[in-house]
Amino acid sequence: MKKIWYHIIKIIVKTGLFFLLKKIKVFGKEHIPKKGATLFIANHQNALIDAILIPTTNNRETYFLARASAFKTKIADKLLRSVNMIPIYRFRDGYGTIEKNYEIFNQCTHILKEEKAIQIFPEGEHHLERKITCFKKGFTRIILGTLSKYPELPIKIVPVGINYDSHLEYPGSVSIYYGKVISANRYFNKNTKELNVKSILKDTSEALKKLTLHIEDEKYEQTLIKLQQLGVDFLNPVEANTLLKNINNVAVTEKHTHKKNINWLAPIYFLAKINSVFPFVIWKFLKSKIKDVIFYNTYRFAVIMTLFPLFYLIQTSIIYSLFGINWAAIYLVFTIVLGIITTKTKTVRL
Repeated sequence: MKKIWYHIIKIIVKTGLFFLLKKIKVFGKEHIPKKGATLFIANHQNALIDAILIPTTNNRETYFLARASAFKTKIADKLLRSVNMIPIYRFRDGYGTIEKNYEIFNQCTHILKEEKAIQIFPEGEHHLERKITCFKKGFTRIILGTLSKYPELPIKIVPVGINYDSHLEYPGSVSIYYGKVISANRYFNKNTKELNVKSILKDTSEALKKLTLHIEDEKYEQTLIKLQQLGVDFLNPVEANTLLKNINNVAVTEKHTHKKNINWLAPIYFLAKINSVFPFVIWKFLKSKIKDVIFYNTYRFAVIMTLFPLFYLIQTSIIYSLFGINWAAIYLVFTIVLGIITTKTKTVRL
């Protein structure tokens, strides 16, 4: 029953992502193990959206670690756990709560022993910078704890690069790059039951840097601005990192200047706003209250999944009561088409 519930939620979430993102491109799916203990190690730049992109773009039933603060209420705790979310505690949650992570790590060991998949964001915190920050050791503790108990269990690490053309604007596009498998077992010494933490952190970090744009701290802002002026494709990390490597040899010229084209679909976008005026106004109000801008798309996703459909259903019901089923059906189809056109054709400002 839990598997059925998981797949139902997965379909619902994929629908929400369809109306949130203009494009979702997935590469390297051949690197995803069809079975066996697997750790998806990904970069973290878009809060909840990062977390739901991996389970919805591969066929593995995936568990993922999430901030413990999201599990505060009993209802939230039960709901989140039902879709394979596991709370992870941080120092800011209180020193005493860190001890609870030992139980969480044991749970992860059990999941891996059952040859299932877990996704982890080793950077520990989300951020908007187009780079890979220093990895935390949490996932290495999970590997060490698991291999100490089950030294013959093969554990596969799959680095996953998540790339956005825009983190905050709507509708942004994303590309997900699944990298080649790294065997966690080769870093583990069966005799001493020790894990070469330094090497595994270095190798996984370097693998991830090839799957997403990685700009070093030195002159970060100037470098990012020049990349944008050169028209870098943030969705193509190979091309972006190559351009970054040769950036000092490339000059910005007139051919890199983007011409403003006439937006022939602007009237349709305006019509879509009019048709969604109440949820749109509520979203604008909610957006102004969000303190951490990285959560923009998380809240936007929640509104798309709840407030907008509810409003459309209410309008459809009103039309049905006034004009009958035929006009209600026409309006509902018209609304869905408007939403698809807006999401799939509108261009974000970079």
